[in-house]
Amino acid sequence: MKTFVHGTRQLLHFAALEARCCAFAIALVGGIAVSTLLPELPVARYDLLFLYGIGLTVLSWKLGWDSGRDVAVIAGCHAIGLVFELVKVHMGSWSYPEDALTKFGGVPLYGGFLYAALGSYVCRAWRLFDLRLTGYRPRTTAVLAGAVYVNFFSHHWIPDARWVLAALLLVSTAGSWVRFRVGGSDHRMPLALSFVLIGFFLWVAENAATYVGAWSYPNQLDGWQPVSLAKFGAWALLVTVTFVLTARNTRGRTDGTADRTAPVGTGPALDE
Repeated sequence: MKTFVHGTRQLLHFAALEARCCAFAIALVGGIAVSTLLPELPVARYDLLFLYGIGLTVLSWKLGWDSGRDVAVIAGCHAIGLVFELVKVHMGSWSYPEDALTKFGGVPLYGGFLYAALGSYVCRAWRLFDLRLTGYRPRTTAVLAGAVYVNFFSHHWIPDARWVLAALLLVSTAGSWVRFRVGGSDHRMPLALSFVLIGFFLWVAENAATYVGAWSYPNQLDGWQPVSLAKFGAWALLVTVTFVLTARNTRGRTDGTADRTAPVGTGPALDE
């Protein structure tokens, strides 16, 4: 009975910490949902959402939810996300059908905040769960994460290498563990498993975001439909980019690395 009570408390504490980590993303998607209920305004909805995203970022920093370094990571994720969006929208992978002043190449600037929200989540999780890494190979993982990012562009013109890259990531993260603290107890999980779990919940969040009109896939233009389950795997790969950025920003949070380097220390999903 005592073990059951302890386990239940740990689970509830874990859920509470996860909710705090997701605060930026929840507020962003919530704002997008509310924006669809607003009456017609002289300002375009996408422009309002861009201002709203800036306001959320500043508020999180002022309240101490995100540090200055966290904001730098979030800004980097925003920029990386916008580049990603520009290419994908140009290729017809998804679209933002509404007009706006802050829209370039078919992409509203607020679209980058969808990736900034992932960066905020990873940064907060690193701090709130007191994350530590063992067996982490920073150089190898960074190279593969970069290749993953490039592949989601290049597969439009050359063969898709995502399954090869997924296999290489499994090899490179073999023996890598994420250690985290919930209350007074330490836990751990394989690094690769953390990518898979985050990817799944990002797929769930993407379903919610497309439902409230954050963007639309071609098959959703005539009415919302669930996002393809294949996007789950795509997110599990893409989260490695955000993870690498955060790990480099979070110094002193590894217990050792297989590469014997100095210790270090996240919009729409992707085409199927």
